[in-house]
Amino acid sequence: MKSSYLIFTAFMALASCALAFDPSPLQDFCVAINDTKNGVFVNGKFCKDPKLATANDFFFSVKEGNTSNSLDSKVTPVAVNEILGLNTLGISLARIDFAPRGLNPPHTHPRATEILIVLEGTLYVGFVTSNPQNRLITKVLNKGDVFVFPIGLIHFQLNVGYGNAVAIGGLSSQNPGVITIANAVFGSNPKISSDVLTKAFQVDNKIVDNLQKQFWLDNN
Repeated sequence: MKSSYLIFTAFMALASCALAFDPSPLQDFCVAINDTKNGVFVNGKFCKDPKLATANDFFFSVKEGNTSNSLDSKVTPVAVNEILGLNTLGISLARIDFAPRGLNPPHTHPRATEILIVLEGTLYVGFVTSNPQNRLITKVLNKGDVFVFPIGLIHFQLNVGYGNAVAIGGLSSQNPGVITIANAVFGSNPKISSDVLTKAFQVDNKIVDNLQKQFWLDNN
């Protein structure tokens, strides 16, 4: 009886882990549509009849990102909202363009691991492990180098070269999500109470007020 209980417990644990990620598709594809009358709801999107799918459902053209902003970077996502045919396939990517000293600021993808390859330039990249260690793991990447950011961990990329840089990030979800740390903490709507932030960051109200008054750019 005890062994049966342990087997059942292990099975349920594995099942709960599996449900934490995009489910495996049960058909060739499930192209997303916004028509709720003629679609079937699967994994967050309604799907069109597979017989009506076309090549354009699986196509998207990625342009060079405009880095003329305060972060000197631009992220161009290619997820299920850009390619409807990605629905249920559990994968997406993003192109990241950097001007010199451009930064893709500390952020996290709550639903995806990211694997990054540098196409041009030199990037200083890293991620921070979870509590209590909070280890910073970093690497300087050059053209052709690849680096992995584990799911849910805070990570960043900084262009440390003298010219522009370009990278492609592959993500293990059709809709990985992104939470930029500074934007979420100091640019939330409505604002997080200053009592919370002064206590959490051990700073006075003036610093918190100043940070909350700033415009927090979203480079996505």
